[in-house]
Amino acid sequence: MNPLVIAGKSYNSRLLVGTGKYKDFDETRQAVEASGAEIVTVAIRRTNIGQDPKQPSLLDALPPSKFTYLPNTAGCYTAEDAIRTLRLARELLDGHDLVKLEVLGDPDTLYPNVSETLKAAEVLVKDGFKVMVYTSDDPIMAKQLEEAGCVAIMPLASLIGSGMGILNPWNLQIIIDRIQVPVIVDAGVGTASDATIAMELGCDAVLMNTAIAGAQNPVLMASAMKKAVEAGREAFLAGRMPKKVYQASPSSPTRGLIGS
Repeated sequence: MNPLVIAGKSYNSRLLVGTGKYKDFDETRQAVEASGAEIVTVAIRRTNIGQDPKQPSLLDALPPSKFTYLPNTAGCYTAEDAIRTLRLARELLDGHDLVKLEVLGDPDTLYPNVSETLKAAEVLVKDGFKVMVYTSDDPIMAKQLEEAGCVAIMPLASLIGSGMGILNPWNLQIIIDRIQVPVIVDAGVGTASDATIAMELGCDAVLMNTAIAGAQNPVLMASAMKKAVEAGREAFLAGRMPKKVYQASPSSPTRGLIGS
């Protein structure tokens, strides 16, 4: 299968995973390795990647030499906060410019504030960042973010951490059909079948955190998600049979039957 290409770099895995909500960095490492993910997201406001030299660092559990870090702006509610946070991340990670932008609208739903998101995206792109952007499943906003220079559009499937799965596949399909950069489902995946459906729709990848970290066995769920994304991608490339309403079709030949 063709690799996932983001901002000119190729990745074999189409599963991106978060690094939060695990019991410790050891469990984080085990789950990420089981997922096969090459890109890992890091909430700069919540995870130590060198801000506190006295505390354990995620950089030791998941060395940047093996994984592509994707600093994100989780917990930011204004464009200014998001911009400031990603500039800090660039300093901490020695000039790293691939980032995930998310600007939230309220603390209850964590729904994106799309106007602030677009404002931040325009500034960050001009500042030299390669912006992967979390947004709503609004096709118009998705196109505006692409036109602003974002390298990947990341619409939600449902609310962050809800595990509700894909609630509006029709909007996702419109985005997939109209956007030229990678479309990555971000937020709402609850189990392996959700990831498979996203990939069968034609999404380029899936990003998740809570679905793995919140499972009873995170490492086993990470392994399941790896297989789900791969199966969904293969099914999309294979092209499913057409649906036939009220029309059966025998699986075996109807001619040349034995004894006929």
